[in-house]
Amino acid sequence: MSVATQLVTMLVLLAIGAGARAAGLLTPGRRDALTAVAFYVALPALVFESTVGRALEQLLVWRLVAGVVVVLLLVAGVSWLVHRGRAAPTRRGVAVVQSYHCNLGFLGVPFVAATFGGVTAGKASVVLGIGVLVQVPLTVLLLTGITNADADLGGELRGLATNPVLVALGLGLAGATLGVELPAVAQQALGAVGTFALPIALLAVGASLATDGGFVDPPTVGAVAVVKLLAMPLVAVVVFTALDASPSTLRAGVLMLAMPTAVSTYIYASELGGDRELASATVVATTVAAVGTLFGVVQVLGVLAP
Repeated sequence: MSVATQLVTMLVLLAIGAGARAAGLLTPGRRDALTAVAFYVALPALVFESTVGRALEQLLVWRLVAGVVVVLLLVAGVSWLVHRGRAAPTRRGVAVVQSYHCNLGFLGVPFVAATFGGVTAGKASVVLGIGVLVQVPLTVLLLTGITNADADLGGELRGLATNPVLVALGLGLAGATLGVELPAVAQQALGAVGTFALPIALLAVGASLATDGGFVDPPTVGAVAVVKLLAMPLVAVVVFTALDASPSTLRAGVLMLAMPTAVSTYIYASELGGDRELASATVVATTVAAVGTLFGVVQVLGVLAP
C-alpha cells in the first residue's frame, strides 16, 4: 500500500469512526471497548513484535534518545513563547501542551510500522517509550503551573509502571538483550494482531473527535497546528541531522514527532483546569490536517533517509 493510499485510508477510518459516533453506533461504551482492544492488545503486540527479535544496539541508540528528548523540550519552549500572550490561563495551558504532545501510541507506532517496518518500527516503539516518559510529567507540570490546578504527579508516574504498551516495550527490549528468538508461529500471530492496531485506533480516535461547540478560537487552534505539524517535524529534522543520526533513526524520530496532537491532551485539559472545548477542537484540527502534513514528511524522509 502506497503512503498516499495509506493516508487516505487513515482519513476514511477517522471519518467512519466520527460518523458512527454521530449515528449512535459507536456509543461511548463501544468506543471505550475499541480503545481498550487497541491499548491492551493490538498496540502491545505490535510494540513487542517489533522489538523482541532485534539486537538491542539496533534499537536503543543514544542519538534516538537524545534527539527525542531535545525536540520535545525545544518545542515545549517554543510553544510557551508562541502562546504566552494568550490572556486566559485555561486556553494558554491547553495551547502550550497541545503544541508538542504527540499521538505516539495510537497513530505513531502503527503508522511508522505500516510505512517503513523493520528496524524503523522497532525504533518507533522506543520513541513511544521515551515520549511517554517525557510528555506525561511535562504536560502535567505545565498545565498545573499555568492553570494553578491541583494534580497528583506521583499518581500519574505510578500509572506509567502498569501501562501495557510500556510493559510490552520493556519485555521486548529485555528479549532483545537476551537474544530471544520467537517461534515463527508466535511471530506471525503477533504480527497479525499488530496489524489491527492502526485501524482499530483510528476508529476509536474518530469516535473521540468532537466539536459540538464549534471550532473555538481559530487563531489559537491554527497556531497550535502550525507549531505541532510544521515546526515540530522541522525541528526534529534539524536535531537528528545535527546528531548525525542513521537513516532508520531519522525516519523513526522525525515521523513519530510529526504525529498530531494526542487525544489524551483533552483528558488532561479536563482534569487539570484547561479549556476542554479548545482542547477538543485542536485535536480534531491537527488530526485531520496531519493526513496532509504526514505525506509531506514521508516524502522529505524519502530524500533525506532513502
